[in-house]
Amino acid sequence: MKIIATSILAFVTVLVLPAYSQNKADDIIGVWLTGGKEPAKIQIYRSGEKFYGKIIWLKNPTENGKQRMDTNNPDETKRNNPVMGTVILSGFRFDGDEEWKGGDIYDPESGKTYTSYMYLKDTNTLKVRGYVGISLFGRTETWTRTN
Repeated sequence: MKIIATSILAFVTVLVLPAYSQNKADDIIGVWLTGGKEPAKIQIYRSGEKFYGKIIWLKNPTENGKQRMDTNNPDETKRNNPVMGTVILSGFRFDGDEEWKGGDIYDPESGKTYTSYMYLKDTNTLKVRGYVGISLFGRTETWTRTN
């Protein structure tokens, strides 16, 4: 009887834990408002097992009367692309615990890309850390969930 109970518990665990982890991974999906002097709204979405984020709103969408372009992009072929719609978060994977890791964050203002990880402080607060080399040399931003 003990063996049957243990087997059932193991079977249920195998079925339930991946579903729980999957739901928890998706907790980051939504629209987030960045901070700073040039706020933006970033829509985080899932594609396969990875998470991405693109700019869907800018406080200042124009510059000199024209749509803001990705003029600082290191790829010259992308410098005439609008900043609106630019994917700035790419390749994040949920670690199964509390963080989304292994991704990059692109800063259109500087044209630089940084290694990054993210975690939820609470349901409506996302901490995004970008860094060069090791996490010690970086900056953390706080984003707020919005709609």
